[in-house]
Amino acid sequence: IEFIYSLYYNKVEYARFSSSLGKFVGFTQYGLKNAEHWNSDAAILAGLKAQKETYCLNNVGLDHQAI
Repeated sequence: IEFIYSLYYNKVEYARFSSSLGKFVGFTQYGLKNAEHWNSDAAILAGLKAQKETYCLNNVGLDHQAI
């Protein structure tokens, strides 16, 4: 299970957090600057990593039952 948090501006993805990588990745010049800033903040990374456990892992059983 992977938690992905994507950020868009004018329909262009400029940054993405991937729980498998455990960090932000930038796709534009603006996204690279922001990703570098966000990756240096341990609180932001810890909060997004915790979202995988609180949202994804709790709901995976519900999704499989619905199928």
